[in-house]
Amino acid sequence: MDKEISVVITGVAGKMGRETAKAVLAEAPALKLVGAVDPRADGKDLGDYLGLAEGRGIIIGGDLNRLLQGVKADVLVDFTNPQAVLSNAKTALEYGVAPVIGTTGLDEVDIAELREISERVGVAVLIVPNFALGAVLMMEFARRAAQYFRHVEIIEMHHDQKIDAPSGTAIKTAQMIAGERGSFKQGHPEEYEKVPGARGGEFEGLRIHSVRLPGLVAHQQVIFGGPGQILSIRHDSLHRESFMPGVIMAIRKVRDLRGVVIGLEKILD
Repeated sequence: MDKEISVVITGVAGKMGRETAKAVLAEAPALKLVGAVDPRADGKDLGDYLGLAEGRGIIIGGDLNRLLQGVKADVLVDFTNPQAVLSNAKTALEYGVAPVIGTTGLDEVDIAELREISERVGVAVLIVPNFALGAVLMMEFARRAAQYFRHVEIIEMHHDQKIDAPSGTAIKTAQMIAGERGSFKQGHPEEYEKVPGARGGEFEGLRIHSVRLPGLVAHQQVIFGGPGQILSIRHDSLHRESFMPGVIMAIRKVRDLRGVVIGLEKILD
């Protein structure tokens, strides 16, 4: 029987944090939720907060460092915000806890810092732009298509409370496409925008468009164009439970990794 994995969740008061807590509690006894952090719910009983008997007795903390001083954890799952994620990951590593990061906003400098700490303490970091298995496949299909179609645009659509744009999934998709086709300037050479930003953001010559509306969860369409044909690859997450199989997989596998690993596709069997 595999050793029980002890888990701490940061950002547990958010929508993804709540769903993650429910998923981890449902995986008992293989996974054990030993702590939860969110300043918005500091001092509240997690079970009462979620309406679940299984989480009663776990008191939500407001400070990760203080919590890790009092519990033995194996994995930290972070669904906070771009301002908190780097500090949380560094704190976890210093306590020998492997971070699984679902929060976007880390730049190359941040990742390099995490890589240095990870190698020093011998604990891995897993950064996942999208935990939905269908989204991972969508990105891989887009990478393959880019070998044959150079003209491509990405439309990503999320709920209106998402604070960053474009999404981490869109950036990761663009990077994978650029890795196949290289930098390539699309469109008319004299193209101009009558409304600034109308053509979206530019990454290595391709365009990324971000939509934010109530009612959306997480959606992305990658549109390739060629002579006489259009290829569209689309993924839709209709509920946050779509991310949970990927989250659980990441929790189970992060301790077997080394260094900083980016992307759920790196741990697929």
